[in-house]
Amino acid sequence: MIFLTFFLGALANFIGYLPPGNINLTLVQITINRGLKQALHFIIAFSCVEFFFTFFIMHAAEWLSQQVKLDTIIDWVMVVLFFVLGIVTWLNRNKPPKKNYSNRSSIKYGILLGFLNPVQIPFWMITGTYLITHNWILIGRLALIVFSLGSACGAFLALFLFAKFARYVQQKFELSNRVINMSIAVLFFTFSAYHVAKEIYLVYYKH
Repeated sequence: MIFLTFFLGALANFIGYLPPGNINLTLVQITINRGLKQALHFIIAFSCVEFFFTFFIMHAAEWLSQQVKLDTIIDWVMVVLFFVLGIVTWLNRNKPPKKNYSNRSSIKYGILLGFLNPVQIPFWMITGTYLITHNWILIGRLALIVFSLGSACGAFLALFLFAKFARYVQQKFELSNRVINMSIAVLFFTFSAYHVAKEIYLVYYKH
């Protein structure tokens, strides 16, 4: 049962990081601009934070579910986050990649985005509650630690595959860093606009 708990944590988070979002798009940018080694430092740091993040959210899931405006807060945080990432990416679109990067910079970036990852809050509230209510995972501190460890491993695997794929696409199609950075910036702006449109719809049309 412990192995199943680990496996489900890994599988759930692996699937959770497959859709494009602020984390995997940032990782693609790091891979293209800084190389696979720096991307790996980012992934390791991020996955370590993901362990604690999952553990906390699963512990606080019941309390968080009672916060009626949590979804709205998360949406607006994502608006700001995507917009800032878009601005930074766009401003740096023409800068040639440096030859040498500090390992600490990628590690710090991974830790920072590990904490600034609000979209994972509703993800684990829904996924975790579903797994617990259907008795697919054990309940208890040890089981939750195992589950969170699986979550970290699932995030690591998904992001590592993203980094390898980004490197493959760049080499296969010989895409310039400028084109890739502009594309990622546009995606960031698009995701920010989506969350704004979502909140406008919920406020003025759904009620």
